[in-house]
Amino acid sequence: MEEMEEDAKHKKLFEDADFPPKDCSLFSDYASPISKFQGDITWMRPQEICQSPKMFPESPMEGYAKQGLLGDCWFLCACTMLLKNNHLMNKVLPAGQPQWSEPGYEGRFAFRFWQLGCWVDVEVDDQLPCIGSKLCFSHCQSPSAFWVPLLEKAYAKLHGSYEHLWAGQVSEALVDLTGGLAERWSLKDSGKEEDQYGGIGKPKRKLDLSSLQEVRDRGTVSCSMHSSSGGAQEVGQYHALSVMEWTDVRTERGGNVRLLRIRNPWGRRCWEGGWRESGDGWSQLETGCSQDLLSRTQEGEFWVEEAELLKEFDEVTVGYPASDQGFLQSIYTGKELPHSQQIRGCWIKGHSAGGCRNNSSFGSNPKFWLRMSEPGEVLVSLLQHRGWRQTANSQRCRGIENPLEGSSEPHLRYQAIGLHMWKVEKKHFNLAQTLNRSPCASTHCHAYEREVTLHGHLSEGYHLLIPNTFLQGAEASFLLRVFSSAPVSLSALKAPVPPEMAVPVGEWETSHSHGKWIPGRSAGGSRNFPSHRTNPHIPFTVSYESGEPNVRIALRQHCPAKALQPIGFHVYQVPKGAAHPQIAQDQEPRVSCVPHCYAPEVTLHCSLPPGAYVIVPSTYQPDCKGHFSLTVARKIHRKVMKSQEALGRVIQEVSNISVMQR
Repeated sequence: MEEMEEDAKHKKLFEDADFPPKDCSLFSDYASPISKFQGDITWMRPQEICQSPKMFPESPMEGYAKQGLLGDCWFLCACTMLLKNNHLMNKVLPAGQPQWSEPGYEGRFAFRFWQLGCWVDVEVDDQLPCIGSKLCFSHCQSPSAFWVPLLEKAYAKLHGSYEHLWAGQVSEALVDLTGGLAERWSLKDSGKEEDQYGGIGKPKRKLDLSSLQEVRDRGTVSCSMHSSSGGAQEVGQYHALSVMEWTDVRTERGGNVRLLRIRNPWGRRCWEGGWRESGDGWSQLETGCSQDLLSRTQEGEFWVEEAELLKEFDEVTVGYPASDQGFLQSIYTGKELPHSQQIRGCWIKGHSAGGCRNNSSFGSNPKFWLRMSEPGEVLVSLLQHRGWRQTANSQRCRGIENPLEGSSEPHLRYQAIGLHMWKVEKKHFNLAQTLNRSPCASTHCHAYEREVTLHGHLSEGYHLLIPNTFLQGAEASFLLRVFSSAPVSLSALKAPVPPEMAVPVGEWETSHSHGKWIPGRSAGGSRNFPSHRTNPHIPFTVSYESGEPNVRIALRQHCPAKALQPIGFHVYQVPKGAAHPQIAQDQEPRVSCVPHCYAPEVTLHCSLPPGAYVIVPSTYQPDCKGHFSLTVARKIHRKVMKSQEALGRVIQEVSNISVMQR
């Protein structure tokens, strides 16, 4: 009877089919160093690893993360923020979930991560990767605490595999865990900022620990090195460490020294600088002071003088604290920023991807109104979206081949992005004249990063925001966020010319149409299905052949980002003069916009000879309900008066790439 009860208990334990205990959950392309452990990794539940597992240890210090074989120091440094803020911890790991020794335990745990403007739920089972009988990836200082490895597993599921966590940025993980902001500050001389007149003058902002005094207890600071450090030869390149605290002490000679306590996620004291445990630096302090500071260090921690930090490390990442009410706290002033707004947008090639101010097409970028009801401190964030890998990976784990035309793996490379702001006197303004002026604020450069930020104190009234990529035609979707000490509103600029098709006036004629895919009537799916011909048919004609692309077509689906369907379209030639032109069953399209893509909009530039045509927009699968709009621009033969307006002073645009991968 006891064996039957034990078997029944085992059958109740949850196993996640979307992220199972298989190699597909561990590896993506077998390109990282953990691929050499293929075949050695087994999966065990916490009660199989230790006798009395629990989520958190009795001692808070034993709850800190310790890095394993996986190169995700960047993620573990960000986890420090959760230990400083119970409100955030309960947000990411909802309380009340039955644990191993409690009634209702089913072997499953739910987590939340912030993704592109909202919190998303990620559920995992508690089977964890092990080698032998020990966890092979991240774990807590206490061997019986499991909040870190379970959170790491949920984050790996969100990204598609453990291997996808091998390299990353502390700043990105901080935003995913808090829904707030994080900034990266260079410790090296890495360029100049644009001044308010468009010139290049003042140095880029550097670290100033004194300015962080107001947020030191609730915020998170990490430091990273991009090359081997003289003080930490063992660390090597691309490693991130956590700054646990800093303190100012007086030397016996009456001088002042600022010391920082650093935690190495590896759990080893690898520092060989002057303030190592037996270093010469301690002789400068009174014995009692030295003993007090050294007694604060835990496993893997060491002290560094501020001058050493500035010399040996390359970068510091600062996470904005959040209050118990969820309000962001400024790292510049320490004040709460209780007012926030966010709005989504995208850059579409040929339509709204105008590039940086070096390009005359800059004005075609998406534009937004930021209205301040009174003066106040403001933070503006531009975050680009490169997609999740979770869906494609779960299909792969289930043994399902992707049926779509082309891969569903999202585009994983970031665009170089920037953000510019102009103060305007009133909402009805001249765009060309505004853009010919220097912006009142700009990001210091275009950067290949997920997020860039602007900080300032704005006056009452309207401000024009233009997020942009460095390269013209670079496509991506983005989220624009504003945090302010004063009431603020954020809205998209309603351009007089539809932004879906930004083309020169006088050379092109543009038409717009709207339609629906209705299951059973006009939702025929792609050409793989016989019902394809039942999709809507949108006719147009071409009258001018220019020897270069003379038609631009944009298909946009209207739905929330989470409900996007794979869309595409085909263009067929039809007889002239037909009242209701239809295509034949086996007719081949003249041009096509495929593969079908999970995107808000797909576009095609093509060259077509004069004649009559129909566009057949479709979802990939038949019987998928949806609304769409179609924009067609045709080049025409007409003499044009070209504008003599100049963009204004050209600014220098620079880019940089940096990841923490060890």
